[in-house]
Amino acid sequence: MELLERIEAQIRRHELISPGGEITCLVSGGADSTCLWHALRALGYRVSALHVNHGLRGEESDRDAAFCRETFAAEIVAAPPARTEAELRDLRYACATDRLRATGHTASDQVETVLYRLAASGSTRGIKPHREDGVVRPLLTLWREETEAYCRANRLEFRSDSSNPETLRGLIRDELLPLLRRLHPAVEQNLLRLAGERPRLPRAVEDTLLGLLASRDGSKSADLGCGIKAVREYDRLSLEQGPVRWGPWTIESDLPGLEVRARGPGDRLAGRSKKLQDVFVDAKVPRAERDAWPVVVRGEEVVAVPGIVEDDDVNATRPSGSSGVAGKGGEPSARRTVHRGTDKRRGRSILPPAAPGGGGGRLRRPGADGGEEREG
Repeated sequence: MELLERIEAQIRRHELISPGGEITCLVSGGADSTCLWHALRALGYRVSALHVNHGLRGEESDRDAAFCRETFAAEIVAAPPARTEAELRDLRYACATDRLRATGHTASDQVETVLYRLAASGSTRGIKPHREDGVVRPLLTLWREETEAYCRANRLEFRSDSSNPETLRGLIRDELLPLLRRLHPAVEQNLLRLAGERPRLPRAVEDTLLGLLASRDGSKSADLGCGIKAVREYDRLSLEQGPVRWGPWTIESDLPGLEVRARGPGDRLAGRSKKLQDVFVDAKVPRAERDAWPVVVRGEEVVAVPGIVEDDDVNATRPSGSSGVAGKGGEPSARRTVHRGTDKRRGRSILPPAAPGGGGGRLRRPGADGGEEREG
């Protein structure tokens, strides 16, 4: 299949651009974006160009910008420098968000991305053909050598970035991949195949679910983040959405590694020598209600006891008029009813041990904004 046919097949397969539609190419002046700009025009799309100049390489950056203006009639946008490659990418993608944009990412970039993510996080997630913010990648089925050959065949000049060897991609491209080719000559094709596999769950979610399934407890639950809990009742696994609910209490937190459970023998307040039993006695909680009272713990340490011992980072609420202690130091009512279906022996995780990428996952507190995973 000819190169132009492969690009068109990629576009149609993923519905990247409507037939004959408008598209803005984000161009650097390199072979990949030059090939992208020329090929899309040859395929009959209405193509414009935009170049973001960060000025990182002084006069060389200015010459790149001038090349893009003269060759592609590109709009030039001056952008501030940034500390990391990810920040530079975010600045580029923040431009011209009112239109459909295309980048010149190739199969070679895909391989480098998979290798980096495999080493950095154990993920094989690749570059998306179509990002949620309106950036598409029509060249993901081409190799870098093919875009350079296309430019030479069509007598298209292109620029070379002298800073590429200093980047993480440059390290992978110039040092790691040549070594891996010595192990197996088809290493790039095999890495590319990983990017095409069905997406897996984030590593932290997988680990949390495996731990839940491996537990010998009859009933157990764990939080998967974003308000979703996995609940195992003996041989059945189900998903529930929302914060942890224990009896009349609704409990949320942004802290990692917290669980809600019933009291246990020898429980003590975190950082203090006071026993939890003494806390219940001081708060005049009837003995019959203590085993059903929720306790927020990190490991074996008690962080908070809703309605009795407060913590600024744990938000525990309940409907007005429900049974239990009214507030810190308040008087308990004579009765308290455990929410139907709650097993007082069960520990409920507020947060998983870690979020995808190594950070802590979290449930949103009321009014807080949830974050989303970045994609390169």
